[in-house]
Amino acid sequence: MVYNKETTQVRQETYPFQDAALPLETRVNDLVSRFTLDEKIDLMCQYQPAISRLGIRAHKQGTEAAHGMAWLGEATSFPQPIGLGCTWNKELMKEIGDVIGTEARAFYKRNPEVNGLTLWAPTVDMERDPRWGRTEEAYGEDPHLTGKLAAQLVKGIQGDHPFYFKAVATLKHFLANNNEVDRGSCSASISPRNMHEYYLKAFELPVKEGGAYSMMTAYNSVNGIPALFHPYVKEIVKEQWGMNGFVVSDAGDLLGVVNDHKYYSSHAESAARAIRNGIDSITDDAEISTKAISEALKQGLLSENDLDHALRNAFRVRFRLGEFDPEELNPFAAIPESVICGDKHRELSLRSARESIVLLKNEKGTLPLDKNKLKKVAVIGPLANIVYRDWYSGTLPYKITPLEGIQEKLQNSQVSFHSGQDRVVLKSDSQYIGFAAGSENRLAANQSSKQDAEIFELTDWGWGNLTFRSEKNGKYLSNADDTYVSASADEVYGWFVKEAFHLGPNDDGEEKLTTWNHQGVAARENGILQVLDSNKADNDSGTCLRKEVLSNGLAEAVKAAKESEAAIVFVGNNPLINGKEEIDREDITLAASQELLIQEVYQANPNTVVVVVGSYPFALNWVDEHIPAVLYTSHAGQEIGKAISDVLFGDYNPAGRLNMTWYKSIDQLPDLLDYDIIKGKRTYQYFDGEPLYPFGHGLSYSSFSCRKYQSWTREVCQNDEIRMSIEVTNDSSIPGDEVLQLYVRALDSSIPRPVKQLAGFERVHLRAGESRVIEFTLPASELAVWDVSQNRFVVESGEYELMAGESSASIKVSETIRVKGETIPARNLYQMTSADSFNDYSSVILEESEEGGACVQSTEAGAWIQFSDVSLQKGAHFFEARTATDSAEGGVVEIRLNSPAGRLIGELPMQDTGGLQSWSTGTCAIQLEESVDRQNVYLVFKGRNRITKFRFIA
Repeated sequence: MVYNKETTQVRQETYPFQDAALPLETRVNDLVSRFTLDEKIDLMCQYQPAISRLGIRAHKQGTEAAHGMAWLGEATSFPQPIGLGCTWNKELMKEIGDVIGTEARAFYKRNPEVNGLTLWAPTVDMERDPRWGRTEEAYGEDPHLTGKLAAQLVKGIQGDHPFYFKAVATLKHFLANNNEVDRGSCSASISPRNMHEYYLKAFELPVKEGGAYSMMTAYNSVNGIPALFHPYVKEIVKEQWGMNGFVVSDAGDLLGVVNDHKYYSSHAESAARAIRNGIDSITDDAEISTKAISEALKQGLLSENDLDHALRNAFRVRFRLGEFDPEELNPFAAIPESVICGDKHRELSLRSARESIVLLKNEKGTLPLDKNKLKKVAVIGPLANIVYRDWYSGTLPYKITPLEGIQEKLQNSQVSFHSGQDRVVLKSDSQYIGFAAGSENRLAANQSSKQDAEIFELTDWGWGNLTFRSEKNGKYLSNADDTYVSASADEVYGWFVKEAFHLGPNDDGEEKLTTWNHQGVAARENGILQVLDSNKADNDSGTCLRKEVLSNGLAEAVKAAKESEAAIVFVGNNPLINGKEEIDREDITLAASQELLIQEVYQANPNTVVVVVGSYPFALNWVDEHIPAVLYTSHAGQEIGKAISDVLFGDYNPAGRLNMTWYKSIDQLPDLLDYDIIKGKRTYQYFDGEPLYPFGHGLSYSSFSCRKYQSWTREVCQNDEIRMSIEVTNDSSIPGDEVLQLYVRALDSSIPRPVKQLAGFERVHLRAGESRVIEFTLPASELAVWDVSQNRFVVESGEYELMAGESSASIKVSETIRVKGETIPARNLYQMTSADSFNDYSSVILEESEEGGACVQSTEAGAWIQFSDVSLQKGAHFFEARTATDSAEGGVVEIRLNSPAGRLIGELPMQDTGGLQSWSTGTCAIQLEESVDRQNVYLVFKGRNRITKFRFIA
């Protein structure tokens, strides 16, 4: 007998899928076989409907949980993932994941059909560029660090039970997603080496080591193929890595393939390709998506078996979440709602916030500040007395601001505060702006006297973005209803940030207020400020406003600093402005107003400490040169104020380490859309310039030393393990954490290799004077390089250097070892060779070939691809290639030796094939009678051409 909660009826039928004693696959197959075709179509979407006749209740795939449960009500909040990455603490990440999974269970108990247990976290994308708008969401620029931390978060979320999951983690966004500009239509051009050594590697560990059972595809294309169609979803994630859960599309992406990528003309084609390629759950408009699936079935683009396969993957996870079993079998079913925001969770939030803080600079022991000696401290800056949350943050149960944390420490001292922001009134012609009569929050040009005008605190976030906060009601100016300007927002927040305004000159040079999306604002009936319609001609006739400053925030901040023994300046970003989902950063500097604030405060009081609260790395060149002590923290959630104050006053010894290179300028970075970290010299692995702060950097109030302990492995075979022991000692009188980092580099590779590459790390706590031995075990296979000629990883024979230290730029011990591996042979271009397996290139991108795989497309005349270390010992008489061109003039591929301008041995003419996806085989004679060994072969393009495969014929 089974009780059906949906219909409040008692059913007599029982089915094999309800028998918890049966094997999982038997139960999954039985359940899916019982769905009708219409039910299967409906179940393919994110919000899976109830199937009452089988006792299946509604289910939601996907709940945001980037650093705590989001959008479901008050939940424990942890630092942004960019901050969690700075902890370099694997054990901590598992504990955080455990809390997130536990609170997910509690929310599920509250409302199981709305609060789902498949969580959209962690974000595993590689942060190769600090300008990416979603930098706050991921763990850094290194795949080993990211993979290890994400794997532990996954373990914590999913729990340790051998069968049941506490919740399920969804890795996102597969693959190569690191820009917001045109993210729904752009294509990342990624060579095989970049793909296998960098972008794929970050996702591999959370699947194979962490056991993730879900993954989300990205919006962008990769080499011309939309990510949700990319063959690696099946070939690598499911087949090679063995992920046995489900893959979900990102929100709106199924329709985006048609609307944005223009890849298909119909949603039916899009749905069919996605499902056949391994997408098991569609996050999109349900009505359009189900209609598209139905059309795909009718057209023969999909089979019912394709749906069965996808649904088995999705329901396999639902079974392991315990949905179909008695609660007494599932150890997680009894988790009560009362655990949400519990004391232990709060303590972990504080610990994670403390561990994420990075001491960037500490000249002459400026920090920690002595709370017993300081009598007067100035706390200054726009980030000093506020706690911000980002788009994927939950509702914070409480907020401790930095000012509040400092005041708690200095109860017997005088603490002055000034935001450094101007207090202003706004004036339109002869009228000042105040609150409209009869309206609680709307504004109007209705005050003749400055004394009666509403006063706002104006915050300049840089790049033209301003926020105004009313002194009368404490709320932010907003045009939330898209009609009026009102002081109505409790915080700066939203997908569209309607609390951001612009105040710039119009054609007459007068200041003009415009909204977040640059719509004009005009004083209409009764002077009420109304947003103009951007589609109408009068949008440019918006009311001109003059800003009148009542009190100069910079001057007051300087005065406060001058009158104090120490000044602590809090600067950084608002996580919803100048860098967020859909918006990349224009620059990596602080806002100009914040730079000026620091400079003026420092001039007034050289005993100045700067605390950067931000979602990203910043170019702090002046700050680093002049300010004696600098701290960095992400937006760290509910306990941020206590954590910062603990570090400032020595109650916690900082040990965070940077998870990204902090550059001096965007001039050190290539184009944002350049995904080649090797040729573009991105990240610490390949960057050969001087960074502001290197990857792995972070200081401590303690001092540490390390030495080699016992003997290290000196010679191994490629299938062996490398073992090394390092003794770390706290040489100071202050207990603290050291983060020991292990790097490797190849000394005599035949292929350009990273300057160094992270291979291991451990964060350890050491008492004053304590020593501890840390042992690393490194499989020699971790030294492998992707050999494009053999299309696989190869461990080269040769010498490698193992390096351990405090950061990528501070190595304390090293050892050279010899590895007996393979010798990469000379390239054989007599066999058909994929053009994308080049060793070097200029002015080409990779695109999809209709014949399968990727093809090389030249972007300008003179573009070339190079194939290194080629043996042409047989000589060559002919060159054969599959090519395409859309040029009426056709094109030419020149075959040259040793350089793009080297010896010309052949020219392959190309005729217009009718389009870049229409392929033809061409052959030309080669003038190479003699045998040539170990040459570099260049294919030089004279036109906008494509090539997918080629070979030499002796």
